[in-house]
Amino acid sequence: MSEAVNVTETAERKERNFIENEIDKDLAEGRYTHVQTRFPPEPNGYLHIGHAKSILLNFGLAEEYGGKFNLRYDDTNPTKEKWEFVESIRADVEWLGADFEDRVFFASDYFDTMYECALKLIRNGKAFVCDLTADQIREYRGDFNTPGKESPYRNRSVEENLKLFTEMKEGIYPDGSRVLRAKIDMASPNINMRDPVIYRIAHMPHQNTGDKWCIYPMYDFAHPIEDAVEHITHSICTLEFEDHRPLYDWVVKECGFEEPPRQIEFAKLYLTNVVTGKRYIKKLVESGIVDGWDDPRLVSIAALRRRGYTPESIRMFVDLVGVSKANSSVDYSMLEYCIREDLKLKRSRMMAVLHPLKLIIDNYPEGQTELLPMPNNLENPELGERMIPFGRELWIEEEDFMEVPPKKYFRLFPGNEVRLMGAYFVKCVGVDKDADGKITAVHCTYDPETKNGSGFTGRKVKGTIHWVNAPTAVTAECRLYENIVDEEKGVYDPETGELNLNPNSLTVVKDAKLEPNFEGAKAYDSYQFVRNGFFCIDAKDSAPDHLVFNRIVSLKSSFKLPKA
Repeated sequence: MSEAVNVTETAERKERNFIENEIDKDLAEGRYTHVQTRFPPEPNGYLHIGHAKSILLNFGLAEEYGGKFNLRYDDTNPTKEKWEFVESIRADVEWLGADFEDRVFFASDYFDTMYECALKLIRNGKAFVCDLTADQIREYRGDFNTPGKESPYRNRSVEENLKLFTEMKEGIYPDGSRVLRAKIDMASPNINMRDPVIYRIAHMPHQNTGDKWCIYPMYDFAHPIEDAVEHITHSICTLEFEDHRPLYDWVVKECGFEEPPRQIEFAKLYLTNVVTGKRYIKKLVESGIVDGWDDPRLVSIAALRRRGYTPESIRMFVDLVGVSKANSSVDYSMLEYCIREDLKLKRSRMMAVLHPLKLIIDNYPEGQTELLPMPNNLENPELGERMIPFGRELWIEEEDFMEVPPKKYFRLFPGNEVRLMGAYFVKCVGVDKDADGKITAVHCTYDPETKNGSGFTGRKVKGTIHWVNAPTAVTAECRLYENIVDEEKGVYDPETGELNLNPNSLTVVKDAKLEPNFEGAKAYDSYQFVRNGFFCIDAKDSAPDHLVFNRIVSLKSSFKLPKA
């Protein structure tokens, strides 16, 4: 055990959440002398944003109290688990900054202990082998208005139960033919206490233990034993396990564990208009609608990382959401707010034109290129500046020119003058068109006295546009994302239960033009593209000779941080 925590010191910290208050009380009363927590995912899929809250909460509590934090895989169901998910979970937890050192465990590490606990329950008359089918067990269990009915096999002798359970382990019986049930109370108002199944037969190899076992413990039996074996003090879980807490306490008591862990429940993190259900994501992956569990349109932690979210932004988001006992939903715009806040002072603001239109400066010397200084971030001078090439032919955004503009349009149009960001004033003098009448180039003249976008002419312009020097431009692919579901229709179709997919969730821009200052750029590097948002180099498809960027988030936010 670690040294006792100074409860007086921790109690003086401000804005304690209810879990911290409970831990303070446990320490003050001597129930525990240390704090140890765990994050116990089942490796049957990728983690999502909701899991991030649990990871950071459990790790944060251990860190706050000078305790230990375990990463433990609840791998008790070999029918759904894969080593791919084991590896992805570890990567996610590490990325979020939850330090588990070498404290990585598997529920399957304790299968022998769980088996011995089951034998102990049988010997003490607290468990029995039942031959009812799954449907019969559900029928006998009753409901909230009807007490349960005892199984006809409930009063088998200890000797018979030991014999049958041993034979279950030895593989004599087929799947579904028998189960081991705890013997508690079929009249309990808590249905979870009505002789729950604690072991079932499954002739299937396990990703960690191979063919050693053909019986596997149920989650409600395995989980409290895992916590007790690891000396977890506070088993922090979500609200749906609140009704399971009496069974949790029963298991650790009847199995004879000293210093049993305490289960405390908190509200899940729900994001509006997102897909988190593993069944739905699996279908999206298998149908090719997304390119994997890490597709940037999803909210798995791997997807958010690939899209360009940072651990700091996720931690900020979790802190803003807070810890409570009441379920509630959080708008996705809060998550977007957090990544904007995290990146806005850290990233360079680069020139990138997503929908290029050629701009030709007729009076600029042909063949000449000059280098112009550009601050990397106007709000953070510490990021310094870089040099950007400028010449006669540039790329500008298509939307920055209109031949017949509406009122209050201050960008380029015939006869109008604008500022090229950090460069010169230019005035539109004409356009080139193809045979179909489409504009292929805009012609301008520039004023050499307005270098660096200001000059000393005393002349003012209302519009400023960004640009990229055409001869030195880097061509890149940019992926623009919207919600994968149709927000107006809702996530699910109420009649079919299927997802209401947004057909415009991904727009691929193949021919974006970027300034040439991306040498050495690597996966996950992120930047602010002037006026277009924050972008991240895609970790899966980008290559040095073919850069691929994911738009993390646009620059505009609809989220307002509540006033304190």
